[in-house]
Amino acid sequence: MSVETRMIADSELPDWLRALATGFLRPPVFSDEEIADRRAHTDLSRVSGAFDNGRCVATYRSFAQQLTAVGGAALPASAVSNVTVSPTHRRRGLLSRLMAADLAESKERGDVVSTLIAAEYPIYGRYGFGPATWTTEWAIDVPRAGLDPRWSGPADGGRIDLVDGTDVRKLGPELHERLAARRHGVVNRDERWWQLTTGQVRKASHPWTEPYYAVYRSAAGEVEGYLAYHADDVWGDAKQPLNTASVHDMIALTPGAERALWHFVCSVDWITTVKTGHRAPDDLLPLLLPDPRAAKILTHADFLWVRILDVVRALEARTYDMAATLVLEVRDDAGLAGGQFRLDASPDGAVCAPTAQSPDLTLDIRELGALFLGDESAVRLAELGRVDEETPGAVGVAERVFRTPRRPWCPDIF
Repeated sequence: MSVETRMIADSELPDWLRALATGFLRPPVFSDEEIADRRAHTDLSRVSGAFDNGRCVATYRSFAQQLTAVGGAALPASAVSNVTVSPTHRRRGLLSRLMAADLAESKERGDVVSTLIAAEYPIYGRYGFGPATWTTEWAIDVPRAGLDPRWSGPADGGRIDLVDGTDVRKLGPELHERLAARRHGVVNRDERWWQLTTGQVRKASHPWTEPYYAVYRSAAGEVEGYLAYHADDVWGDAKQPLNTASVHDMIALTPGAERALWHFVCSVDWITTVKTGHRAPDDLLPLLLPDPRAAKILTHADFLWVRILDVVRALEARTYDMAATLVLEVRDDAGLAGGQFRLDASPDGAVCAPTAQSPDLTLDIRELGALFLGDESAVRLAELGRVDEETPGAVGVAERVFRTPRRPWCPDIF
């Protein structure tokens, strides 16, 4: 009997969860409470799987998302998650079948892009996804950093206040919406996200430890930043505190808020190391320290991958810092978004439309996804042989058109 790929029925959710856990090497056992919770907060019309003799052997799920494009526009996106293939059924094309069906449905639904966080780098390029953002995590050696240990608050008239989860659920959503409106690469957070990350809703499979929350208020009293962190309890010889603060989330809308929040967490008594969590690679953090070498890189990796489903809407949605015209020949083996397109970009807006003009550049849809948020270099892609220059100088034009002064950043795993 051949393996069938399709949407799951409600009664198949427990088996689907078992296969999901198996794929991620987690204990394949779920309580009735966990199954009910997943059922209540999952759109089963977007959950699919592969079935062999009635047993689920591959899993796939997508859900509605908004992605901030360059300039602040919120694009409708299809976020891909929970992708697994059981070890008994690898290399049979099951993911390809599940992916093809979901991407086609997403395009039909009107999503401009599809997004995912890639657990493995080599897999998703062949489906048209390109790495569009990167992430960096630092560990700060606080005694070496050179910050004033007598610091008692921001010098700009603002203040730091400790708050609790209830406060964060009130302040956090609006703060995040303001971040998303100005930082490309950010994805939306729904009410469920804030409930889970502040402990209002708790899962038995994820033991809860209450974090510390701090907010930054400007001199005018406006909340412009917040952070959430945990601290461990480690002591060395002679009762020397060697504690680490691990930051799990930090939003800062202004450089002043960012400086104040990092200085605050680095000034907490007994903290000798601060782990920053996922930050943008061009975060202010290392350079705001008197000794930037006190911040050691723990992780630097690709993060959010983007698959463009509608070239015209995607390129018209973002902003550009210069006026230029490029004709792009976009290859798409899946037949979803390929063709030739003329992009007329300017600081006042962009127009993109199919065209019969000869192309200036030829590239695959995955390379366009990597360029879309302004992080990747068209020059570098051309030197790697992934972008073909048909008109002399066109690669340089694309470099200036697509790149952004600050790198895109996606704070969230999904």
